[in-house]
Amino acid sequence: MNNSEQSFDVDAALAALRAQLAPIVARTPDAVMVGVETGGAWIAERLHAEFGLAAPLGTLNISFYRDDFSTIGLHPSVGPSKIEADIDGRTVILVDDVLYTGRTVRAALNELFDYGRPAAVKLAVLVDRGARELPFAPDAVGLNIDIERGRQIKLTGPEPLRLEMR
Repeated sequence: MNNSEQSFDVDAALAALRAQLAPIVARTPDAVMVGVETGGAWIAERLHAEFGLAAPLGTLNISFYRDDFSTIGLHPSVGPSKIEADIDGRTVILVDDVLYTGRTVRAALNELFDYGRPAAVKLAVLVDRGARELPFAPDAVGLNIDIERGRQIKLTGPEPLRLEMR
């Protein structure tokens, strides 16, 4: 790792996220967990197994709904989302790796509502790095990091999960 990179303890961040999610899961045992591809899906897979949720784990591919791919220089490949559980009237726990501008959350909500109308959506993120452009706040967060624009936090995985700031 060079001087411009910094790594973080993913296990500690996951433990903190799990602890904050535990009361939400206890209040809503029929919750549906949905991970945003790809990093959010990796995290959601672990949390789903640890909480033993009955509803199948869902994944969202939000590429179709992103409004900033050309701005950030990415060329998305639109793929299918997979939500097998009925989300109408249920709590959905939406899981993502890094919350930054809020544009991923907006896109995920657009995709999620194509599947139904949940009673509530709870947002769980491994890292909240601040600097929102849209008004979203997580219900559960593993790690808060305040870094300047231009730096990037990247989750790689799935085995092992590594969180690096570049």
